[in-house]
Order: sequence, then structure tokens, then C-alpha cells
Amino acid sequence: MLLPPIIYEIATLAVFFCIYNVMTWGLNIQFGAAGILNFTYITFMAIGAYVAAVFSLPPQTPGTGVTYVLGLNWPFPLPQVMGGVAAGALGFVVGLVALKRLRSDYLAIVTLAVGSIIYTFVGNFTQLFSGWDGVVGVPEPINNWINLDLNTYEIFYVVVVLAVMLLAWFFTHRLFASPLGRTMRAVREDGDVAEAFGKNTFRIRMLAMVLGCAYAGVAGALLVGYTGAFSPDGWTVGETFVIWAVLLVGGRGNIVGTMLGCFLIVVVFVEGTRFLPTGFLSPNLVATLRNMVIGGLLILTLRFRPEGILPEPRRHFAEIRKGSPEAERAGAS
Repeated sequence: MLLPPIIYEIATLAVFFCIYNVMTWGLNIQFGAAGILNFTYITFMAIGAYVAAVFSLPPQTPGTGVTYVLGLNWPFPLPQVMGGVAAGALGFVVGLVALKRLRSDYLAIVTLAVGSIIYTFVGNFTQLFSGWDGVVGVPEPINNWINLDLNTYEIFYVVVVLAVMLLAWFFTHRLFASPLGRTMRAVREDGDVAEAFGKNTFRIRMLAMVLGCAYAGVAGALLVGYTGAFSPDGWTVGETFVIWAVLLVGGRGNIVGTMLGCFLIVVVFVEGTRFLPTGFLSPNLVATLRNMVIGGLLILTLRFRPEGILPEPRRHFAEIRKGSPEAERAGAS
């Protein structure tokens, strides 16, 4: 007996909520903590998705029109781990180019240019990830070692992505509350002052870059495992805009704020509107209204709540000003 359609809709929204939380927490590490303007963040999600796909898929079959590298048919969760590693490695390479000498607007322009180059290369080099058509038929990540029926699999995948989200939340929370997290915020506020106090700002920003990109790669790997396909249509400029809107509306530097922004932007406006009755509004009109609402919400937030609905907690800065034992230990580290 199949589950009611409403259960599948709720499960789908839960999966996207968890995946986008993981993705946006990575951007929060980069921009919210370290102040890195990465305008091609969605590219690292795409790399994680592609790498996880070709590690999950069997060797390509000649004559099908779908071409890709590797095809190792690895079981879950190895492809997801490799997706995160590949995205983190690409983040390291981009960081070597962009973080050493560039800051602020110049850094943003370089990341945007790098993303455009990778997007064009992946789309035109068909032997890599099947070009503009993308990879299809990606195996379900769990059913390759546990054979579940459709009902059980849908619920179990929600549990899997929820577990990954909780693990990402724990790591991000500990990072933000640690001396390393306070050092990242110091670099964000004034890198020259941080350098004067002996902090290696390039190393700190590079660490934030790699960690954030790895988050995006894991999120992309979970996404392609759920959808079963991925193509360049899934990582356009619009997708980057959605992730940045989630972070800015919820509140940069605030983990709970990110979850609120993810619920409003992704669950309500991006994914929730897909389930509107087709007789109520046409799909094209829904997509247009969705973008207009997200843009309007972002403008209103920046106008009246420039730090987001839930701003970054200031308790760590208060501890430093008061000279607490925690601040003294952080300064000594």
C-alpha cells in the first residue's frame, strides 16, 4: 500500500530543507564567519553532485548517448564522501588563486569568473559529465546495499539527510564557538589587525574556504542521490541567488537564522510552490512569482533588518571586551 501523496510531499520538502541547510551552513562558514564573498558557491555543490554521481554509476554503456568518466559503482556512503572531498579540493585550488591577494569586491569577481569557466567547460566537454544533458540514472544511495520498498526508502532517506544535517550543525556550532571561529570573525572584521596580532589570515581564510566548499559538495552528493540526475540547469545563477538569499534573510553568522531562512526561502517559496494545483496558476507564472517574492523578501530584509531576521550572536565579542577567562584562553591560543 502506497503512502498518501501528502506524505511524499512533506518528505520531499524535508529532504530539500536538510540539504539546503547543510549547503548554506558552508556558505555561512565562508561569508558569515570569514567574510569570503564566494559568488560561485553553487559550483562546488555541482562538483559534489557530479563526482558522487560518477562514483555511484556503473561503467557507461556505449551507444546510450550518456558519457561520463569513472563509473565505479561504489556503495553508499563512499560517493557522498568523495563528493565532499572533491568540492573541498576544488575550493583549495580556487583559494590559492583568489585568497592570497584579493579581498572584497575583487575576490567576488574572481570567484564569479571561475564559476563561469567551470560551467562552460562542464557543459561543452561531453566526455566528463555528459555535457549539457547531464548524468541520469544515478542509483539510489541506500538501495545499493539495503533493498527497501518505495514507502520505506522515502522515509529512510529523510532520516539519512536529517542525520547528515545534525552532524553538520554540531560541527558548525562547535566551530563558531571555538577560538578558531573567533579568529575567523576577527579576520572578517579587520584582517590587518588580525595579522598584527600574529594570525595567518590567508591560512584562516583558506580553511574556511575549503570547509565551506566541502559542505556544498556533500549537499550536492545528497541531492543527486535523491533526484537521480543532475545537469547544468541545476546550478545556474538563480540557484546561487537562492543560497545567498537564504543566508542574508536568515542572518549571516547565525546557525538558527540560516535554518529560518532555509525554511522561508527553500521550503515555502522554492519547493513548496511546486505543489500548488496546476489549475490555480500556470507553472511559468508560479516560477516568475516565486523569484519576485524571494527578491522582494530579500530587499525588505536588507532594508529593515540588514543583519538578517536573526542577527549574529555577539556574546563572543562581549566576552573579549570583558576579558573573561574564555577570551584570555582564546587570545593565548
